[in-house]
Amino acid sequence: MLRRPQRPLLFAALVTSAVAALSLASVRYAQSDEAPSLPNGGIHKLLIDEDKIKAALEGAGWVSPNPKNERFVYMVSFRSCPDCIRFEQEEFPKLAKGGLSPRVIVVTRRQRSTLPERSGSAELWAKRDWKTFETWTGMPVDAWTAAGLPNADTDPDRAALVEKGRVLVETLRPLLAENGVSFAYPTLIWQAADGHLEGCACEARETYPLIRQKLGLAQD
Repeated sequence: MLRRPQRPLLFAALVTSAVAALSLASVRYAQSDEAPSLPNGGIHKLLIDEDKIKAALEGAGWVSPNPKNERFVYMVSFRSCPDCIRFEQEEFPKLAKGGLSPRVIVVTRRQRSTLPERSGSAELWAKRDWKTFETWTGMPVDAWTAAGLPNADTDPDRAALVEKGRVLVETLRPLLAENGVSFAYPTLIWQAADGHLEGCACEARETYPLIRQKLGLAQD
């Protein structure tokens, strides 16, 4: 004859499992300021492999209007990314007003970029010139022809820089994932007041107030 499971023991096991699941969820939530409605818009501490993330960013071909500024925000983007363009237009002036400088890393996606885009990205990585970035972003995406710049497909050095940008993204994806951030465009990373890196894949405009709060910027 089959015996019925002992209900008190079964109930206790279920309660224990539920408590463990809630505890794990609480720990994960406590590690970030993630809003439930913005699953990939929350700001996370980047404590796991932080040195690797920092080294990858510092070694990239970023451009900045004030490269010596000790307060900065890295932004990994590609030129035609609409969410990146919106962040540049709406939030870069607020960063400047608050004493922070953007450090923009323009990459090109594999099999989803144009030759002018690749040549422009390679030029930024090679020369690190903010004026080139302003010229490029100051015109419609399709108007950029990269005239006068080395061809990123036929010039070996420039082709290598394009590849470096793509490798950077492939390096950051798993490093950020283990810290709770699913890489997207734009991905933003900065050094918090405690000296540690923080970041987010903040695609939506609704995430901007949270970023400004973390950076100590005025809310408006």
